[in-house]
Amino acid sequence: MSLSKLFVRDGKQQVIGSVTTGFSDSSSEVRDNSGNILGRTSVRFSNTRDSSGRLVSSNTADSGLLIRKK
Repeated sequence: MSLSKLFVRDGKQQVIGSVTTGFSDSSSEVRDNSGNILGRTSVRFSNTRDSSGRLVSSNTADSGLLIRKK
């Protein structure tokens, strides 16, 4: 399986983050537009964790929970 990177854009088509998928453990890495890691999502465990490893959601692997408008 290969890695895939999707860019997240706001309503003005400016990049506000990216989501890299395809890791062997069924997780995705979420970064902001500066390249800082915001957290990870896991399809296998159906959860979302922030950059500190704290649980953001225990029932969904939604990268949108990590990307917030500033």
